[in-house]
Amino acid sequence: MTLHNDTVSRIKDKALWMRRRAFKMVHDAQLGHPGGDFSAIDVIATLYFGVMSYDATQPNLPNRDRFIMSKGHATGALYTVLCAAGYFPESWLDTYMQPRSLLNGHPNRNYLPGVETNTGPLGHGLPVATGIAISGQITGSDYRTFVLTGDGELQEGSNWEAAMTAGHRKLGNLTWIVDRNRLQQGAGTEETNGLDPLDKKFEAFGWDVQMLDGHDHAALLTALTAAPTGKPRAIIANTIKGKGVSFMENKASWHHGVPNADQFATAMKELV
Repeated sequence: MTLHNDTVSRIKDKALWMRRRAFKMVHDAQLGHPGGDFSAIDVIATLYFGVMSYDATQPNLPNRDRFIMSKGHATGALYTVLCAAGYFPESWLDTYMQPRSLLNGHPNRNYLPGVETNTGPLGHGLPVATGIAISGQITGSDYRTFVLTGDGELQEGSNWEAAMTAGHRKLGNLTWIVDRNRLQQGAGTEETNGLDPLDKKFEAFGWDVQMLDGHDHAALLTALTAAPTGKPRAIIANTIKGKGVSFMENKASWHHGVPNADQFATAMKELV
């Protein structure tokens, strides 16, 4: 239990650093998607600092666990976790979205170590992750594949084709996490194209499903380290867009909003 508590404490510290650093990146660049960054950060921090097996000094080790960031616009979350995990120096974060920067608005594996595949067009991550998991199944490899999608992204039919395939093949080495903040660009998901009941839909496709608080590091750690069951695992992480900053929380406008100087100062006071 002590080891578990120590790991949860470490994840919490990393997630706070990621929020502060990602918000500074967005403020300095006056570009980005901070609302979706902040809903996803706790999930991603838990994966990298409590769950996944990897070596940042050898990013292409064959037996590494794989993480696919399907909601590729949330680069503030992805780049800060890769930096914190040791894939590149912190000074690179200062170049975010600048001309000739390696840190584009969407991740590019040709530029940045630790990025498994280019993402940005929504609906691509789960199909790619399913293919990676199938490869591991065929070769008998031990690596696990994790993929994070947004919930608005589930309006893309490619996700459901991949979900059907993964269920059919019983990909126990695949974990799909849905960032269920219930907001997409401009509106709520249920207003745009209702998704509920997500858990029943995933179960019908042959997945083990769990719903939890996507900001509860202990619950995330327990769920993401649970023993495999022989089925692909889907975790519906109920989150808050803009989590941690009062004026951002549950505001669709912060999908791609950028802070002015006063808002940045307020956020830094709240993110402690």
